[in-house]
Amino acid sequence: MTLPLRVAPPLTFGSRRALRLIERNLYVYRHSWIQIVSGFFEPLFYLLSIGFGLGQLVGNVPGPGGREIPYQLFIAPALLASSSMNGAITEATLNFFFKLKYQKTFDSILSTPLAVADIALGELGWGLIRGALYTLGFLLVMVVLGIGVSPWLVLTLPAALLISFAFGAVGMAATSFMRTWQDFDLIQLVVLPMFLFSGTFYPLDAYPEPLRLVVQATPLYQGVDLLRSLAVGHVEWSILVHVAYLLVMGIAGLLVVSRRLDRLLLK
Repeated sequence: MTLPLRVAPPLTFGSRRALRLIERNLYVYRHSWIQIVSGFFEPLFYLLSIGFGLGQLVGNVPGPGGREIPYQLFIAPALLASSSMNGAITEATLNFFFKLKYQKTFDSILSTPLAVADIALGELGWGLIRGALYTLGFLLVMVVLGIGVSPWLVLTLPAALLISFAFGAVGMAATSFMRTWQDFDLIQLVVLPMFLFSGTFYPLDAYPEPLRLVVQATPLYQGVDLLRSLAVGHVEWSILVHVAYLLVMGIAGLLVVSRRLDRLLLK
């Protein structure tokens, strides 16, 4: 019984005190809000340049369920999923690493009534708030441009937050093993291929069958297909597989980061 608990101990999700850490981040970023706003423009530029530029040449492409949809509608949900991933990864890796290793923010926080689980939950909660701002802004752009008018589009907000939760938790877990800034090259080595090859810009039919199966197993593809299905209104029971995949991924990441912070901060 002790060995499984050492590898994956019972997860303490923290308490309401984690809200204080979210409040701290709000105070920190109120004077550097441009850092948050700037993250919104990357997917928007991709949408305007590739979606509307290249989209004039591409025309319609097969969407969920085999239905032909405009290219702009095809890539917009995928860019939203990628934005949720990138926003969560940025907050959970580089910013988290700086607070953990250099600024020693978490060591100071532990001198207050907050516990390690509160730190993990508070940092993840802040990442979700940041992701929600990006998602709301991008959804507003989609509505203004007439992309994705399905009533199911409203569910892309919680779905995008689920993507942020999954990547944010795993990102923090991975960061807890990092020793230097150079180690973050490994993060980009994983994130960039997922962005390019997870069905973001073209259908999976472009791949040979063996590679298609590999792509379908990646976490970003789960998010892309989930948001794309909601955006076009193609809702079926299979999307619950995507939800379960991302939920398990996020919980597993929280398990690991909770254990790692115990070792790093309470040693």
